[in-house]
Amino acid sequence: MQCSYFDAARCRSCTLMGQPYAAQLAGKERHCRDLLADHRDIAWLPPVASRESGYRNKAKMVVAGTVDAPTLGILDRDGRGVDLRACGLCTPGLQAVLPTLAAFVTRARLTPYDVPRRRGELKYLLVTESPDGELMLRFVLRSEEPLGRLRKHLPALRRELPQLRVVSVNLQPEHKAVLEGEREIVLTEQATLPMRVNGIALHLRPQSFFQTNTDVAAALYRQGREWVEELAPASVWDLYCGVGGFALHAAAGGRDVLGIETSREAVASGRLSAREAGLDRVRFEAGDATAFALGAQAPPELVIVNPPRRGIGPELSGWLEAAPVRHVVYSSCNAASLARDLAAIPSLRPLRARVLDMFPQTSHYEVMVLLERA
Repeated sequence: MQCSYFDAARCRSCTLMGQPYAAQLAGKERHCRDLLADHRDIAWLPPVASRESGYRNKAKMVVAGTVDAPTLGILDRDGRGVDLRACGLCTPGLQAVLPTLAAFVTRARLTPYDVPRRRGELKYLLVTESPDGELMLRFVLRSEEPLGRLRKHLPALRRELPQLRVVSVNLQPEHKAVLEGEREIVLTEQATLPMRVNGIALHLRPQSFFQTNTDVAAALYRQGREWVEELAPASVWDLYCGVGGFALHAAAGGRDVLGIETSREAVASGRLSAREAGLDRVRFEAGDATAFALGAQAPPELVIVNPPRRGIGPELSGWLEAAPVRHVVYSSCNAASLARDLAAIPSLRPLRARVLDMFPQTSHYEVMVLLERA
């Protein structure tokens, strides 16, 4: 992939830019194998490749510049905006709408937030595209001051972009490096964006997490479903379940599936998806994964974990080591924390592993491991 922003040193976020893609993928698998080298009996499945460009389903754009000449992209070291609206990692659908959104900033007089001076209102535009080409648009504002103007001009924006399904405002009043605040104001009649993956509609709400690469996320969930169906457990927990991707894919064969997630927005999304699909044996509950496991009376036959980059940590690792859980499917976005967690659960032996390239042009990747109690 060739990137004019990278070549001009305007953006260096993609640390592997310019390397042949085959070499990127091979390097990621080699890195993962090295980190898990203590587990010599792992059967490594072929890595899952991605498109080299146009794969990002979400654009997180810092808004800077002026109200008449806004930039959408990142900030340089001095806090000035660097416009990246033609970023080649974003899907063509996202690239196509960014100029229209920049014009809307001007029309609605949404003053970009000036980080050095701590002035202005609009901090970010967060745009997500579904596999069906529909959009969720979120305005991250410092206060409610621009809300009236935004509401006034929103109908015209929706006429220009009929694919807009969900539009919301997130309020982040603090001056700190936090992407969004706790309060969300939905401005449309629709509150969820259906992300159709492998025939399952995963409902995404404004403050819910979804994998950045839809095609590779689909492969991730298919792999999880394949392992679960092969093992045919009667009961499954999906810890750190998000909007329920793994849980909903594991719902077959009459098994009971329970998803646990701290985000109440994500739990509501999972429940809606299960209800629409008629999956009455799939449940979702809000709570901390570790606290839930430690307090549960009876463990399931199989546990799926998909933690953040820090991993599952010593407490949950200790519970898995001691509990009579037969199998674990571990999906990790950080092979270093995965290796630490595996060292803490020696009774669960890694059988198979697979690298999935969720983030081409960067050093990041996803890896899935199937564990069996020895």
